[in-house]
Order: sequence, then C-alpha cells, then structure tokens
Amino acid sequence: MTDTPDPAAVSSPAVKAAVLSEALPYIRRFHGKTIVVKYGGNAMTEEALQRSFAHDVVLLKLVGLNPVVVHGGGP
Repeated sequence: MTDTPDPAAVSSPAVKAAVLSEALPYIRRFHGKTIVVKYGGNAMTEEALQRSFAHDVVLLKLVGLNPVVVHGGGP
C-alpha cells in the first residue's frame, strides 16, 4: 500500500504543473483509447479511497480516455 500524500502539498500549483507535464505524453498517446482499470481490495473498503478512485476515473474520461472499470482480477 502506498502512503497518501498530504492534500495541501498535492494542491500546490508547482506540484500540479509537474504532474500534468509528466502525464501529458500518456494522455496524448492513449487519447480515444479504451483502458481497463481494476477496482478492488482496499480501494473498495475505505470511503476516501472510493471517492478518490471515482474522481480519477472521471479525470481519465475528461482527458479523452475511455475507462472501463472491472472488479477484482486478483487474489
């Protein structure tokens, strides 16, 4: 499990700019493509993670990807 970053640090303009500049090549490469996202484990049991996951899926759609969410896929 990864550590949850400090929300104040993530929302700083410099961090947002760095994340977006790193993501841009992938957004361009996968624009219009269908991607499969596994949803299971701890992300399903904690409300904060559920909300974060939902926001991430919406963001994928907003940048032009077509996310398909599947349940589980592992032990």
